[in-house]
Amino acid sequence: MEKHVLVPVAQGVEEMETITIVDILRRGGAKVIMASVDTLDIKAAKGVEFKADTLIETCMDREFDLIVIPGGIPGADNLAASESLGTLLKKQAEQNRYYGAICASPAVVLHSHGLVTPGKVTCHPGFVERIDNGNVMDSDVVIDETCITGRGGGTAVPFALTLVETLFSKEIRKKVEAGLAL
Repeated sequence: MEKHVLVPVAQGVEEMETITIVDILRRGGAKVIMASVDTLDIKAAKGVEFKADTLIETCMDREFDLIVIPGGIPGADNLAASESLGTLLKKQAEQNRYYGAICASPAVVLHSHGLVTPGKVTCHPGFVERIDNGNVMDSDVVIDETCITGRGGGTAVPFALTLVETLFSKEIRKKVEAGLAL
């Protein structure tokens, strides 16, 4: 069964997280759309430039099996400022569909929309104080019902592999891991 994933992007997102998430999900068989909240041409946090597939407004009437948000500053701030993304995330949560974020974005994006309270969550250590739910875990990846969060750039691969396993199966995850020589 096809799985559709939305990866929202903005100026200043963390490129390693963004590309790792997109690459590993596509290796797993997901149909991934990178949708920008600002312009198609993205300059990431460390200066890498890439092009989004579309603008977020074109995704408003679509359903996704997963919406997953990369971190990075100022990328997470730019993503949090998008009303369209906020609408999509709240709809995703209300429909009990998977959503997730890594690095700064669990705190800056998800928490700002009330989507990690009171559940368990992880994020970059520099953003823990922004989440006041008392359930920030010292883990690389945390799954709490339909919310999946990752700590940061160094955990992008296990985070993305967890997304593959969650959407598909442990067997598909193992195949992707084998292809990555992990």
